[in-house]
Amino acid sequence: MLPTVDTADPRAVATEVQTIYLELFPAGDPTFVSRAFSWATNFFQGRYSDFQPIAMKYHNFEHTLQVTLCMMRLLRGRARAGAEPHLPQRMFELGLLAILFHDIGYLKQRGDTTGTGAKYTLVHVLRSAEFASQLLREHQFSGADITAVRNMINCTGVNLAVETIPFQDELERTVGFALSTGDLLGQIAAPDYVEKLPALFEEFSESDRFNKPHRPAIGTFASAEEMMSRTPQFWTGYVLPKITREFQGLYRFLSDPYPDGPNPYLLAAEANIARIQQRLAAASPA
Repeated sequence: MLPTVDTADPRAVATEVQTIYLELFPAGDPTFVSRAFSWATNFFQGRYSDFQPIAMKYHNFEHTLQVTLCMMRLLRGRARAGAEPHLPQRMFELGLLAILFHDIGYLKQRGDTTGTGAKYTLVHVLRSAEFASQLLREHQFSGADITAVRNMINCTGVNLAVETIPFQDELERTVGFALSTGDLLGQIAAPDYVEKLPALFEEFSESDRFNKPHRPAIGTFASAEEMMSRTPQFWTGYVLPKITREFQGLYRFLSDPYPDGPNPYLLAAEANIARIQQRLAAASPA
């Protein structure tokens, strides 16, 4: 069972992340986590620049908070396990910024009155990296820091070959892979994952309507039911190989205790896939 934190409440998630941050970096900046969450909250609630509040039902702010929590717990597990290379404070901070901003590319600007941010599904990773860079430049982050955040965000591209990302060093790569792992595993393990799948189908459908015939479709699903029927294969054929091989098996650092204790995120994700399979079986004709 996942440790209980109200992921609908940014303050609750920020409090948990602050606890992790100060455990790993007792001499760290006590205001950094609250500032990062304040920036993200302003983005998603329409209080930054000329952006509207998020209009998505699946890729909403709670999705970002759920996967942020997963990533931060993974990094804590990695540090507790004494994994090398050691993760310094600054790289942890940049990873937090990257995960908080990894989906701000779904936001619409004030003059954009057509549809929801779902129409940006195919380009949301690129937009997220651009918007995050804009914010970090305003706060005088260095060019190297901004590049690191961009590279980490780019790790979440579904069809991107991660070997093409020009990471500046191995630590940056590791945190980028931790981010991608948290993004995939955190959402599938979420308590509301199964119930939110119809909302994800609607996002894919809007993206397809907006982009055809100019770009290839993401979803080839005729209905939410068809998408749900393919979700178990998505888990076994895409997510598990991705987080195990391409992202270096970092999800194992979520095991408590490491290395042989139960992995609450993996167990929760498997339980959600089992729930889907049960629904599919119940809906099948006898």
